[in-house]
Amino acid sequence: MMETDLAEINPDVRDDPRLHKVLRFLDSIGITVIERELAHVTFLPGLDLGPGCIYVDYGKLKYPGDMVHEAGHLAVTPSANRALIGSDQQDKDWPPQGEEIAAILWSLAVARELDLPLDFVFHANGYKDDANWLVETFESGNFIGLPFLEWAGLSLGPVRAEKEGKPAFPHMLRWMRE
Repeated sequence: MMETDLAEINPDVRDDPRLHKVLRFLDSIGITVIERELAHVTFLPGLDLGPGCIYVDYGKLKYPGDMVHEAGHLAVTPSANRALIGSDQQDKDWPPQGEEIAAILWSLAVARELDLPLDFVFHANGYKDDANWLVETFESGNFIGLPFLEWAGLSLGPVRAEKEGKPAFPHMLRWMRE
């Protein structure tokens, strides 16, 4: 499913084993990463979202960990709406606040799953200068957005996990919302 050749990646990020982990993981959960030149300015340098996919311009990609957060948007969006992302049919207010918060927490789960340093995903120049606060909040066990992930059937909070005899967040029951 991965449509990028790692040999063509920007030399500044080409040898980053963390990026390789992320690309393999995204491929394994069904998120397609398509390399293409992005002629327009994007919110996150070198990244844009399309219908169920991530477009990446490796020559403009500044922070490879941003790909995790962008994948989070795809993952927490209902499957019926994923195909609308990047089209004229996409809701102009997408993503809603709940999904934004869920994408942030989903990113934490991916970082834990792949054993990535949190500052790779939550780098100092991201998250509207709240990256350090987010990391501190998560490391204290305060998982903002967990009720959304639980409601969407992606993960379980500690109370429900104990009742059901299943692992709690950051373990994910599923990586993609149905």
